[in-house]
Amino acid sequence: MEEAREGLTLKVVAERLTLGITRMLESMPGVMDIRFVEREPAEKRSLLSWEQNNNCALPEDFRDFYLTTDGLTLTWSVKLDNEPVPVGCMVVNSITKLKPLSQSSSLFSLPSAPTLADLDYGEDETEEPDGGLAKPCFDSRSRIFELDPCNGNGKVCLVYKDCTKGVVAQQCDVWFLDRSLYWHYMTPTFTAYYRLMITHLGLPEWQYSFTPYGLSPQAKQWAALYQPLTFHCDPNIADPAGEPHINKLDPIRAFKGKTKLPPPKKKQSTQGGVGGGTGTTTKGQGSSGRHSGTKR
Repeated sequence: MEEAREGLTLKVVAERLTLGITRMLESMPGVMDIRFVEREPAEKRSLLSWEQNNNCALPEDFRDFYLTTDGLTLTWSVKLDNEPVPVGCMVVNSITKLKPLSQSSSLFSLPSAPTLADLDYGEDETEEPDGGLAKPCFDSRSRIFELDPCNGNGKVCLVYKDCTKGVVAQQCDVWFLDRSLYWHYMTPTFTAYYRLMITHLGLPEWQYSFTPYGLSPQAKQWAALYQPLTFHCDPNIADPAGEPHINKLDPIRAFKGKTKLPPPKKKQSTQGGVGGGTGTTTKGQGSSGRHSGTKR
């Protein structure tokens, strides 16, 4: 009886934490093996220790999340050929895994090895050309912490910008770092990002819908299947001019066959015929002459 109550309680907690997305996934065709990893709330001393070690203040909404559950992991699969294929993955790192972004891009810790901070060398202007938000820096001007490793497709990061040494950083927002080490702004708060993650069902590469180049063809197929409304109406796939990235190729012109020039007409045999006829006639005349001579 107690086990049944505990199971019911865990299910209720899971539905509340995931905003009821688990029930929605269960009703979708082909979805199976929905796994929600239960975690105990993080201790307050762990949160205080993190803030002291990193000289950053956790946002109030993020602190409340950790006091409810120490991170989040929810995965789901799709049944194809009677085999489960992993598709969806929603992750928020625990407080112990909320670590600064690695400052080295080298496999070996050599003194002269390049680091991510070298990418900011000589770039004094961090503002976007169109006047948008300033991008995070890999050096000491920003403090960057990994929220989600995105299965190796990039990293979702909690970013504190305009940091000063010895001063506690207060303001932060959420950015996506793609595999080419380019930053893309996502949301101003953790709560907004969390709802965004739930809305996208943790589909593969969903973070790339906030980039100019968008999803890969395979990710588009999953999005079109399990997230058709949001996928087709996503305003972030529009260019700065407000026009969607559609194929502007005119198929009528592209596949229109080239106008074939009429084949050159063969030279009329008039000239040749005249010449030939003249020759023939002459020859005939000569022949006639010979015959005439014979008769004579």
